[in-house]
Amino acid sequence: CVLCGRTDDCPEKYGDKRTYVEYNLTVHYYCLLMSSGIWQRGEEDEGVDGFLITDIRKEVNRAAKLKCNICKKKGASIGCVAPKCKRSYHFPCGLQRECIFQFMEDFRSYCWEHRPVQKFTDKEPRESSQCTICLDLVEHLPVYTVLKSPCCKNAWFHRECLQYQALSAGIFFFRCTVCNNKDKFQKEMLRMGIHIPEKDASWELEENAYQDLLHCYQHCDVKRCLCKKGRDYNEPDSKWEIKRCQYCGSRGTHLACSSLKSWEQNWECMECRSIFAKSGKYSKRKKRALATSENTNATTCLLEEPPPKSPRQASGSPRNFLLQSPKIMCQNLSPCSHLELPASNRMTMSLSPVVSNRNWSLTHKHLRAPRREVCNILKELKVQVKTKTTRLNINAENIWSSALKGFRQRNFSPTNTIEVNFSNCKNRSKTNNSAASKHHFFQLLMLHLQNSSLFEGSSGKNLSLDFQAVKENLYFEAGKMIAVSLVHGGPSPGFFSKTLFDCLVYGPENVKPALEDVADVDVAQTIRTIKYANSLSSLQSSLQDCCEFLTAAGCLRPVTALCDKNMLVNDMLSYHVIKRITLPLESFRQGLKTLGILEKMQMHPDAFSSILCHKPERLSAETVCDLFTIHSSSDVNKVEGADFWMGYLQDVESGESVVTLEDILLFVTGCCYIPSIGFDPEPTIKFLRIRYPIGNRLLNCLELPITKTYQQFKNKMELTIRNTLRVERE
Repeated sequence: CVLCGRTDDCPEKYGDKRTYVEYNLTVHYYCLLMSSGIWQRGEEDEGVDGFLITDIRKEVNRAAKLKCNICKKKGASIGCVAPKCKRSYHFPCGLQRECIFQFMEDFRSYCWEHRPVQKFTDKEPRESSQCTICLDLVEHLPVYTVLKSPCCKNAWFHRECLQYQALSAGIFFFRCTVCNNKDKFQKEMLRMGIHIPEKDASWELEENAYQDLLHCYQHCDVKRCLCKKGRDYNEPDSKWEIKRCQYCGSRGTHLACSSLKSWEQNWECMECRSIFAKSGKYSKRKKRALATSENTNATTCLLEEPPPKSPRQASGSPRNFLLQSPKIMCQNLSPCSHLELPASNRMTMSLSPVVSNRNWSLTHKHLRAPRREVCNILKELKVQVKTKTTRLNINAENIWSSALKGFRQRNFSPTNTIEVNFSNCKNRSKTNNSAASKHHFFQLLMLHLQNSSLFEGSSGKNLSLDFQAVKENLYFEAGKMIAVSLVHGGPSPGFFSKTLFDCLVYGPENVKPALEDVADVDVAQTIRTIKYANSLSSLQSSLQDCCEFLTAAGCLRPVTALCDKNMLVNDMLSYHVIKRITLPLESFRQGLKTLGILEKMQMHPDAFSSILCHKPERLSAETVCDLFTIHSSSDVNKVEGADFWMGYLQDVESGESVVTLEDILLFVTGCCYIPSIGFDPEPTIKFLRIRYPIGNRLLNCLELPITKTYQQFKNKMELTIRNTLRVERE
């Protein structure tokens, strides 16, 4: 360089090093800008960016007479602009001596003695914080290498980091990294010697830098992709169309792989869902969506065509219940029939006022829609189950050991059809119906798990810490059994706490437990004492009493204010409910991955919460009525057979019968509960010219006799169901 005499080529420090062969001239751009005796007298395309060649040679001659106050060599073209200061120096020497060069207005330079400094108040703490660019520590000191943001109190930078940031961002994008202020921030940085080039950002100048943004993401990221043509296959207007995450757009799924009914339905990837869960906005958003859905459904119902009118009858009559039954298939109806429909042989009507006026729990009514969604999801997962069978020999008196032995046998596979043989130690007797045996087995198994040492709590249970169970991998087996039960038609657990469910779905790091999650009475009392301490002295006294527990939990620390108890309580809850059971939780999660249950839980949290965190809805005349589809012919109405069925359900529910609704369900299907996956095939009713009712468990079909009076119908029902179930029990 003709001005500084150095051969260094470092654009970040000295600007571009330019050589002009025709003029026999090499110069650093910053050396030229900051020289005190030269100005741009030409146009931008003349000389060197407007500096005329003749002016440059004059400046070189002028500088040759000046000695650098730093290196003591000739050629010092830059002088301090402070009044009465006669120091001169080369640009690289000035940088080394921490001089400040202002790349604005008159391009002034200040020596190390007269350079501008930032003002520090005495109240500002002299500590260290992170540089918001490189994230390394920077000390809060009024020195050359440290700069403070003029717009943010807690924003500190290394000078070198800021200079590199400015060169990369340019004048259009260089701003405070904390508050995004541009004008005030740039003005202060220019005053303190940061060069901000008048150019676009480096990432904007890169050729085809945003080419990838023009391509839509088309890849199915679900762990268990169902598309046989691969994860990248995308067929518009079909169930294999790829839907992208509505928030990030960088994850996708086939509609069928995530049980989406249409492309318009929203979908979020796991990463975005976990972020919402951590911020607490996810559940609120879901509730709003559910409320909107309910409102929409309500509107739809109001717009439906009303059912045909029927003669007025007493509210308590069996016919009133029949005419408003939701699932009646009428075939070959006579013209005078009250059930006649003009365009369809299937009639859907509102439920009977007698039933709808029952004292149903509002909670269970809200759970019906998500439970129907779970039913459809589980049916999709059941596609994995093959016709190959695996037989489990179960001892009802020792359900856990025999189930564990069966699940761990070499030929057991969750995708095989399960057959269960019950036996006892005395006569090895076995039940006859395989479906009934399987339902009964899963019911006993879920009941055992609920009361086992693997879980703790009263109603909503969390995982307990059982080291022997961890050693024997029992938490994994428990998760696996629950997954298999759901897909193979068993009951849902219904005893998970909200905290346990959220840990499984969103990850334990995103869950904040409550005091109700602590099952240990002593621990709960300790946390409660700290939580409700009303003075600092009582708080410190409580901490001394539970010093050992705090040490084990890693929460022992000095407390100087009463408000510190809130964070302490949160840490204690997090340790006892979540961190303490990290190994059991991870093992349990791995077990729930069986047959894709955990993945579906994470994709549809509200739906699965309805069966895992809530007890099944108790059987009622309404639910049994909805469960069965009635097939009838024209002569059924004449003998009022369907009326008798509905009236009988009401009598059973009100306790005016020797059998229960569970007995009726067991008589027909071999199962006394409604599985989360539903029945396959769906239960039906046929009215036939037979003497007594018949429960066909292979078809889930109830064949009912046609009688002349309701009392005859009721007597035959009770006699048959009671005697059949009694023989089975014996």
